[in-house]
Amino acid sequence: MAKTVLVVDDSLFMREMIKETLEEAGYEIVGEAENGEDAIELALELEPEIVTLDNVLPDINGTEVLKVYKEEGVKASVLMISAVGQEGVINEGLSLGAKNYIVKPFTPEQLIEAIENI
Repeated sequence: MAKTVLVVDDSLFMREMIKETLEEAGYEIVGEAENGEDAIELALELEPEIVTLDNVLPDINGTEVLKVYKEEGVKASVLMISAVGQEGVINEGLSLGAKNYIVKPFTPEQLIEAIENI
Protein backbone atom coordinates (compact mmCIF):
# COMPACT_ATOMS: atom_id res chain seq x y z
CA MET A 1 0.00 0.00 0.00
CA ALA A 2 1.28 3.46 -0.90
CA LYS A 3 2.41 5.77 1.88
CA THR A 4 0.13 8.79 2.32
CA VAL A 5 1.55 12.29 2.02
CA LEU A 6 0.37 15.81 2.91
CA VAL A 7 2.19 18.45 0.82
CA VAL A 8 2.63 21.88 2.48
CA ASP A 9 4.06 24.80 0.48
CA ASP A 10 2.78 28.31 -0.23
CA SER A 11 3.95 28.02 -3.85
CA LEU A 12 1.47 26.28 -6.16
CA PHE A 13 4.31 25.46 -8.56
CA MET A 14 6.31 23.78 -5.79
CA ARG A 15 3.28 21.82 -4.52
CA GLU A 16 2.58 20.56 -8.05
CA MET A 17 6.22 19.52 -8.56
CA ILE A 18 6.32 17.67 -5.24
CA LYS A 19 2.97 15.97 -5.89
CA GLU A 20 3.92 14.83 -9.40
CA THR A 21 7.31 13.55 -8.25
CA LEU A 22 5.89 11.61 -5.31
CA GLU A 23 2.91 10.20 -7.23
CA GLU A 24 5.26 8.92 -9.94
CA ALA A 25 7.28 7.22 -7.18
CA GLY A 26 4.16 5.48 -5.85
CA TYR A 27 3.13 7.73 -2.96
CA GLU A 28 -0.50 8.73 -2.39
CA ILE A 29 -1.08 12.49 -1.98
CA VAL A 30 -3.98 12.84 0.47
CA GLY A 31 -3.95 16.62 0.77
CA GLU A 32 -2.14 19.87 0.21
CA ALA A 33 -1.90 23.08 2.18
CA GLU A 34 -0.62 26.54 1.26
CA ASN A 35 -0.32 27.86 4.83
CA GLY A 36 0.44 26.73 8.35
CA GLU A 37 -3.14 26.77 9.65
CA ASP A 38 -4.25 24.38 6.89
CA ALA A 39 -1.12 22.25 7.45
CA ILE A 40 -2.19 21.73 11.05
CA GLU A 41 -5.88 21.18 10.32
CA LEU A 42 -5.24 18.71 7.47
CA ALA A 43 -2.59 16.72 9.36
CA LEU A 44 -5.04 16.22 12.24
CA GLU A 45 -7.92 15.39 9.90
CA LEU A 46 -6.16 13.20 7.30
CA GLU A 47 -3.48 11.56 9.50
CA PRO A 48 -0.91 11.25 6.68
CA GLU A 49 2.15 9.08 7.17
CA ILE A 50 4.44 11.78 5.74
CA VAL A 51 4.26 15.59 5.60
CA THR A 52 6.49 17.65 3.30
CA LEU A 53 6.64 20.94 5.18
CA ASP A 54 7.96 24.16 3.70
CA ASN A 55 9.39 26.41 6.39
CA VAL A 56 8.39 29.74 4.85
CA LEU A 57 4.60 30.01 4.92
CA PRO A 58 2.41 33.14 4.80
CA ASP A 59 0.91 32.84 8.30
CA ILE A 60 3.03 30.72 10.65
CA ASN A 61 6.34 29.13 9.72
CA GLY A 62 7.14 25.45 9.49
CA THR A 63 8.89 25.29 12.86
CA GLU A 64 5.74 26.68 14.54
CA VAL A 65 3.68 24.06 12.69
CA LEU A 66 6.07 21.37 14.03
CA LYS A 67 5.54 22.63 17.59
CA VAL A 68 1.77 22.23 17.17
CA TYR A 69 2.20 18.78 15.61
CA LYS A 70 4.19 17.76 18.69
CA GLU A 71 1.56 19.20 21.07
CA GLU A 72 -1.33 17.59 19.18
CA GLY A 73 0.34 14.21 18.77
CA VAL A 74 0.59 14.22 14.97
CA LYS A 75 2.41 10.98 14.14
CA ALA A 76 3.46 11.81 10.56
CA SER A 77 7.13 11.73 9.61
CA VAL A 78 8.00 15.28 8.55
CA LEU A 79 10.36 16.28 5.74
CA MET A 80 11.31 19.95 6.24
CA ILE A 81 11.87 21.99 3.10
CA SER A 82 13.77 25.25 3.36
CA ALA A 83 15.65 27.71 1.25
CA VAL A 84 19.44 27.81 1.07
CA GLY A 85 21.12 29.47 4.04
CA GLN A 86 18.56 28.55 6.69
CA GLU A 87 20.74 26.10 8.62
CA GLY A 88 19.48 27.40 11.97
CA VAL A 89 15.90 26.78 10.90
CA ILE A 90 16.78 23.26 9.73
CA ASN A 91 18.44 22.44 13.07
CA GLU A 92 15.43 23.80 14.96
CA GLY A 93 13.10 21.74 12.77
CA LEU A 94 15.10 18.57 13.41
CA SER A 95 15.10 19.26 17.16
CA LEU A 96 11.30 19.63 17.01
CA GLY A 97 10.85 16.23 15.44
CA ALA A 98 11.35 16.61 11.69
CA LYS A 99 12.89 13.39 10.38
CA ASN A 100 14.84 14.86 7.48
CA TYR A 101 15.24 18.05 5.46
CA ILE A 102 15.87 19.14 1.92
CA VAL A 103 17.05 22.52 0.64
CA LYS A 104 15.49 24.39 -2.31
CA PRO A 105 16.14 24.19 -5.16
CA PHE A 106 16.17 20.40 -5.34
CA THR A 107 15.79 17.74 -8.01
CA PRO A 108 13.03 15.11 -8.08
CA GLU A 109 15.71 12.51 -7.28
CA GLN A 110 16.82 14.43 -4.19
CA LEU A 111 13.19 14.67 -3.02
CA ILE A 112 12.60 10.92 -3.40
CA GLU A 113 15.86 10.10 -1.63
CA ALA A 114 15.01 12.44 1.28
CA ILE A 115 11.52 10.91 1.63
CA GLU A 116 12.85 7.36 1.51
CA ASN A 117 15.33 8.15 4.28
CA ILE A 118 12.68 9.06 6.85
